[in-house]
Amino acid sequence: MGMTMAEKVLARASGRKEVKPGEYVTAKIDQVMSQEAFAEVYRILKDEGVEKVWDPKKIAVLLDHYVPAPTVAQAEVHKFIREGVKKYGIEGWHDLKAGICHQIMGEKGHIIPGQLILGTDSHSTTYGAFGAAGTGIGVSEMAYVLATGELWMRVPSTIKILLKGNLPKMVTSKDLILYMAREYTTEMAQYKSLEFKGPTAEKMSIASRMTMANMGVELGAKFAFFEADQKTVDYLLPYVPEKAKKGVGFFKADSDARYEQIYEVDVSRLEPQVAFPHDVGNVRPISQVGDVRVDQAFLGSCTNGRFEDLEIAASILKGKKVHPETRLIVFPASWEIYLEALRQGLLETLIEAGAVVCNPGCGPCLGGHMGLLASKERCISSSNRNFKGRMGSTEAEVYLGSPATVAASAIAGRIVDPRQGKKHGEEEKR
Repeated sequence: MGMTMAEKVLARASGRKEVKPGEYVTAKIDQVMSQEAFAEVYRILKDEGVEKVWDPKKIAVLLDHYVPAPTVAQAEVHKFIREGVKKYGIEGWHDLKAGICHQIMGEKGHIIPGQLILGTDSHSTTYGAFGAAGTGIGVSEMAYVLATGELWMRVPSTIKILLKGNLPKMVTSKDLILYMAREYTTEMAQYKSLEFKGPTAEKMSIASRMTMANMGVELGAKFAFFEADQKTVDYLLPYVPEKAKKGVGFFKADSDARYEQIYEVDVSRLEPQVAFPHDVGNVRPISQVGDVRVDQAFLGSCTNGRFEDLEIAASILKGKKVHPETRLIVFPASWEIYLEALRQGLLETLIEAGAVVCNPGCGPCLGGHMGLLASKERCISSSNRNFKGRMGSTEAEVYLGSPATVAASAIAGRIVDPRQGKKHGEEEKR
């Protein structure tokens, strides 16, 4: 019997010919990632007297949530992390000048299709965009993995999502995943694996696939896969170390794999989507949003801070101005993206329109710094979560949308349809 992508990964990692949903396996881990949570991981390792980690070459540690350090307390955390990285000789160390962890994992060659990758961040499902099994774990689990190189896991059942049709203009993969959260609920894939397949998935850019895999966890998914194809190989090869290049290849489920459920989604009539507070699944199509004024527009995050996201935002903002009562804050997902956007003139366009462009990092996405919300304020955000208090005050409201929706709304000062861009050149009175 054939296996799904998740089953194939876990079978190989546990040294078995095959596995089935519901079985428990002890899996050898291929790669791990930790951001500022590494401080707690290191603390546990120190308390347990662990002097060596299992494989310094397979560990990536990054700073992205609070960069540069906004407080003395956070500076101490960064100092402690650097101490741990040095103590254990961790080779995948990326200090301030890198970017958001999930973007950097691909850019720095830490992902190979078919690998099992664990991270101390729930959005580690992002690695499924490259055909890898990525998922988030807690700090105590990560400490165990760093000490032993393995972890027990339950084999998840898999849901196949067949995507067909062409996304309309100004409608993106972010709108698609928000639509799925509305249509199938945020509990559709609790401890299950998702496989996004079909002609639409094949046509998607790597950046668009990353957006959907990133938000797979918002549907409850343990893993969220796209098949590793030629686009995947072309993206990864320039970044992967020479000795690891032979491992970069196609990876997909067996043709006779069994799925718990199969959904078909025709994207051709999809319109922009907006998630209302305080639930990712509280989604409405843009035609049903109504009049929602916004104080801030946030473009960035591990979900939508990539070059194509900045590009579509710049195309909407070019020659226009951000509403005088709305703040537009931009965080490219990495310094590589930042520099390319700088070379291509995108940052100039955004700044001339009135945006504040910040250094790569998570910023206000998790309520960290550089753009927190005050009480009663509203933000339209390209990030992945809108829980109460997520971006600052518990009395603030966060709405989720695509980069196109964020850019158009920044001009209008309220949430608007990005497909009507020419109508947003003039300021609206409040």
